[in-house]
Amino acid sequence: MPSLYIAAAILIWSSLGLIVRMSGVEVHVLIFYSTCFSLVFQSLMFTDERYRRSFPPLNRLPFIFLLSVCLLLNTFTFLFAYANTSIANAVLTHYIAPVIVAFLAVVFLGERITGRIVASIILASTGLWIMLGGATIMECFRNVFSEGFHLTRDLIGITSGLVSGLVYAVLVILVRVFTQKFNPYVLVFIQNAFMALILLPFVRVFPAEKIWIFALMGALHSTAAPFLYYKGLSSVQANRAAVLGYLEPVGAIIFSMIFLAEFPPLNAYIGGGLILLSGYLTVKEG
Repeated sequence: MPSLYIAAAILIWSSLGLIVRMSGVEVHVLIFYSTCFSLVFQSLMFTDERYRRSFPPLNRLPFIFLLSVCLLLNTFTFLFAYANTSIANAVLTHYIAPVIVAFLAVVFLGERITGRIVASIILASTGLWIMLGGATIMECFRNVFSEGFHLTRDLIGITSGLVSGLVYAVLVILVRVFTQKFNPYVLVFIQNAFMALILLPFVRVFPAEKIWIFALMGALHSTAAPFLYYKGLSSVQANRAAVLGYLEPVGAIIFSMIFLAEFPPLNAYIGGGLILLSGYLTVKEG
């Protein structure tokens, strides 16, 4: 069941691209106001004394602040990759994260890597490569070695995607550690409060006509999804959670088919099938 919590959270987050396209506002504005709405929703839990008692001591808050910074850095580097290179390059580089998590989880968490986890990572990586195609990213690297280093938009985007993947891996490890020490629901609340404070100096407008989108994102993407993910990660090994992250591009394609009538080519279905198979293996082992 904890693995299913994580899968459900990933599928909610996979609709984020659709919401961003519908909103038509700058990303930092969207994140700020949706986070503010989430704080309103989440503050209701403090009417229960159990959650008030679960609030961590002040000397632990800097660690949660670090988690908030990593989350913001992951989001912005991923979106920056989207802005400077192809979607395929951005996604392919971002999803080096499960490989990094598998290594970090052994070093910092003492987790054991099973044959099924290795098979799931290979299946999901292959599926993602087939679904998105890796030709352009390989061409970019070949050009660097054959023609020398030139700072192109593709190279900037690919580098940003790699950074987002590294930060995402660190984020998974941090969440795994912190959910063992703090109530996951209280952790999400404090994390969102820090994110709102960090973004506050950069927000100058309030698009009132988009308030329904802010409220929807606040309820789903900034409250329900983190609650499910953190609850699941309190019981699921970090490397399993990272493999389940591969479900996000599959969910994004499904949402685009349903709401935008965008139907991908055959290779997307083949690659998506391999990713779903890897997710099934991961959930079954969990």
